[in-house]
Amino acid sequence: MRLPRTAHTDRPWRIHEIAHDFTVEDVWALPTPGGPDDLEWLVRQTADGIRGGVNGDGLVSRVLFAVRWKLGALLGWDKSGTGISTRPPSLRDRLPADLREGPRGPDLGSSPFTSLYQRNDEWAAEMGNKTVQAVMHIGWVPDGVGGYRGQMAVLVKPNGLFGTLYMAAIKPFRYIGVYPALMRSIGRQWQANAAERSVR
Repeated sequence: MRLPRTAHTDRPWRIHEIAHDFTVEDVWALPTPGGPDDLEWLVRQTADGIRGGVNGDGLVSRVLFAVRWKLGALLGWDKSGTGISTRPPSLRDRLPADLREGPRGPDLGSSPFTSLYQRNDEWAAEMGNKTVQAVMHIGWVPDGVGGYRGQMAVLVKPNGLFGTLYMAAIKPFRYIGVYPALMRSIGRQWQANAAERSVR
């Protein structure tokens, strides 16, 4: 399910003009087969998962996120005054007028993420703390066999040397535990919501 970075960079997403100084860290094909207009369902499912906690359902994933949030609390990475509104500037400041005035996307509650913008084929949300500023980009792409599916890219901009070292340290854990659990959870929830999508 992991894709080359070009699967994201070669598409004409609007995020390119906004996060041009970010690195594309990961790109994943999501197990969410659907029709041409189903991005709204994927955005809704993702937002529900973010508001309700991390989507990962595996033990390793839950432990990793629990440790990350505990470290953030102990070291002050996520406390008020360290988020995207103060460290560094929000990417909303970079949005061109059409995206700023268009749909922003769902409210993500008290999670670290904030929606940036939503279009018919892409949605972007950002988060920031003392370690990194990151963008979660969800796109809706043809699947090559007549249908469509979701595609998730994670773009990052580490905050200094510590942020760079932190991203390097957690990389193997993301691939071993976090992403596999996340993909399974997304796929199961997508299938569970199939009946609701079919009667829209």
